[in-house]
Amino acid sequence: MSDSELAEAGGADPAEENKLIAERRSKLASLREAGGQPFPNDFRRTAEAETLQQDFKAISKEDLEEKHEVFAVAGRLIRNRGAFLLIQDGSSNIQLYINRKVLDAATLEAIKTWDLGDIVAASGPINRSGKGDLYINMESARLLTKALRPLPDKYHGLSDQEMRYRQRYVDLIVNPDSRAVFRMRSAAVSFIRRFLDERGFMEVETPMLHPIPGGAAAKPFETHHNALDMPMYLRIAPELYLKRLTVGGFEKVYEINRNFRNEGLSTRHNPEFTMLEFYWAYADYNDAMDLTEALLQELTQNLLGTMTVPYGDAQLDFSQPFARLSVLEAIHKYNPTITAEQVASREAAAAVAHDLGIEVKPSWGLGKIQIEIFEATAEHRLEQPTFITAYPTEVSPLARRNDDDPFITDRFEFFVGGREIANGFSELNDPEDQAERFKAQAAEKDSGDEEAMHYDYDYVRALEYGMPPTAGEGIGIDRLVMLLTDAASIRDVLLFPHMRPED
Repeated sequence: MSDSELAEAGGADPAEENKLIAERRSKLASLREAGGQPFPNDFRRTAEAETLQQDFKAISKEDLEEKHEVFAVAGRLIRNRGAFLLIQDGSSNIQLYINRKVLDAATLEAIKTWDLGDIVAASGPINRSGKGDLYINMESARLLTKALRPLPDKYHGLSDQEMRYRQRYVDLIVNPDSRAVFRMRSAAVSFIRRFLDERGFMEVETPMLHPIPGGAAAKPFETHHNALDMPMYLRIAPELYLKRLTVGGFEKVYEINRNFRNEGLSTRHNPEFTMLEFYWAYADYNDAMDLTEALLQELTQNLLGTMTVPYGDAQLDFSQPFARLSVLEAIHKYNPTITAEQVASREAAAAVAHDLGIEVKPSWGLGKIQIEIFEATAEHRLEQPTFITAYPTEVSPLARRNDDDPFITDRFEFFVGGREIANGFSELNDPEDQAERFKAQAAEKDSGDEEAMHYDYDYVRALEYGMPPTAGEGIGIDRLVMLLTDAASIRDVLLFPHMRPED
């Protein structure tokens, strides 16, 4: 790390920062020379800070002194308040009292060498200070881990956003809000699993290395399998494997999976991201929308205690039935001057797109142009929870055609906060129709579309054995957590977001 980056991380002068590191290394060397073990692993604590704070919050100072309950605690030293030290473990904080009448001289001398950031252990009875704070009246204490780098200044914190992403380990130490975000993320994933398990879905695992990238329109990451001497691709979606399982008789399956797409970085996109995908035999896209609505309503109520979710300047209301609009209905709602005739033919729709500044490619049909108009004018305005339905077949190569209008499919996307969170549809289970659509996608790829799908012969063969009528859906976990935690960027909800290497 450069001196300037150290200064940003700690809020201190670079030379002073390096001096502090040198002092800590000197203390470590002295410990080693004295025959001590600065990194022991034989201490076992008997209580965590949050448990102590909760169990004894209503007990008076006098009663605590009478009980004289002894506990062993450990954590990172984050404050030095003279006679009191404050440590932080994975649950909360607890104070340690330096009792000079009880601790031996060697221990008292050792405590003088402790630095903020060191991980220390102590044992003694729990008590309450005159200010009402709980503390451990130390009868013994020891160093468990010597920290060689100082923590960021307590007043400035780790305020540089890029450094927070690069050094997430420091961010988690000093920023309780960051810790809360990732606890919320873990709780959301756990809730989703319970929700689906209780409804008879089975969690499965499918490959991350694919011989053919499929299941979504995206540019894959490529690699090479040496033993098989063949190209492989990091999965862009698990969809085609999960639907193979539906063919095989697993009628309700889901996977919370990592996907990889070799595309741009933004506040909403990371090359590596987490998705929930589920498939439900003998159900259609309407059933999937109903399940999604129930999931999100129960999720927000259970995790946040309310179905009104603050996000930026908006209040997102999950308590009411979610709006449902077709693609064309959304275009007309947010573009009242665009008539039905203007999006009913390719020539007319292309003229509308041109007026909106959209460059229409020769290979685009009417359906693709309609979607481009929708994305440019309506998508970002879908603030409250909304299902958009009736996507054109042209842009839905894996979705079932609508029985009454083959131009569209039985597909939806779910939007909230102006962004897509989920994509689902009644699955295409007609193998001949699927084969034709794969051929069309292959032609798009041959004409230069890097995101078009490959022709997957084995998947068509699986459909030829017969897949029951099925509903499927993918929900973006990262974007969902952004909503739950009011995060402006996807990097705020990823523990280790992708970034350029440090110079």
